[in-house]
Amino acid sequence: MKPFNVFPYDSKIDFMRVRMVSLVIATLLMFAAIGAMAINGFNFALDFTGGVGVELRFTKPVDVEAVRSRLATAGYENAQVQSFGTGTDLLVRLQKKEGANAGASQATSVAHDVQAAASTADNPAEVRSSAEISAQVGKELRDKGILALVFVVLGFLIYISFRFEWKFAVAAIVTTLHDVVIVVGWFALSGHEFDLTVLAGALSVMGYSVNDTIVVFDRVRENFRSMRASPSEVLSASINQTLSRTVITSFVAFLTVLALYLYGGASLRGMAESQIIGIVIGTLSSIFVACPLLMWLGVSKQDLMPKARDEAALARRP
Repeated sequence: MKPFNVFPYDSKIDFMRVRMVSLVIATLLMFAAIGAMAINGFNFALDFTGGVGVELRFTKPVDVEAVRSRLATAGYENAQVQSFGTGTDLLVRLQKKEGANAGASQATSVAHDVQAAASTADNPAEVRSSAEISAQVGKELRDKGILALVFVVLGFLIYISFRFEWKFAVAAIVTTLHDVVIVVGWFALSGHEFDLTVLAGALSVMGYSVNDTIVVFDRVRENFRSMRASPSEVLSASINQTLSRTVITSFVAFLTVLALYLYGGASLRGMAESQIIGIVIGTLSSIFVACPLLMWLGVSKQDLMPKARDEAALARRP
């Protein structure tokens, strides 16, 4: 695998020397993201706010992207268009225009607008059904998404505590939350639409981030047991030894989600955008945040060998 090493295995980059700078930058980014969420809020999609669903049937197979473009021209910029059944059936979900009244009449009016915008001279659309989508469903989805986030964090905390020690668990959770907060804060700052696919992307960022961090922590544990060096030197060496793996894995994952962002269509763009940001931030945090946090928490060789703390062999080690 040596030809694939981007960085030499025995690199001597002293990452711990800049640990305070990296932690300060990470903290500022996280607080900036929290501030954006508090001040700007989110541009929630109809998954969370409710709207109108319209089922259309065309005489011939229809291009989903072309329909989405015509709806955007008609004023429904964030319409969700999906094909189902045969290629002639489409399900359109979109938010109601401001100032519109609720009820069946509003759903019917929106359905007529959608039908007119989606139809072409050679392929007219027929409204099969229309109905209002309750905002209560979106509220339940939002609440379940928050619960999912809490359960994931608790699960990571328990798993890492059993596998390592509590200092590693705290560092990994803080690093992971840092990545997710920045990803979500980006959507608050940019005003890009926040829907269920973005929420799914944010949850997947958690898994990617903690996996990247665990790889580095595994090497930290091995090096603490084998190296006769200070914690700072052990942590820097561990990052250097896993640096090529981190960069190569992140680059391949980045290319995958970039292709999804460019060619996956508007319905998947939010998820791909969240994953792109998460991969970049997660890679940087596993290098510049996770181990500096361990250093700040005062990790030592004894933290990784709780059952052998009193052994004479361990006591003789520096």
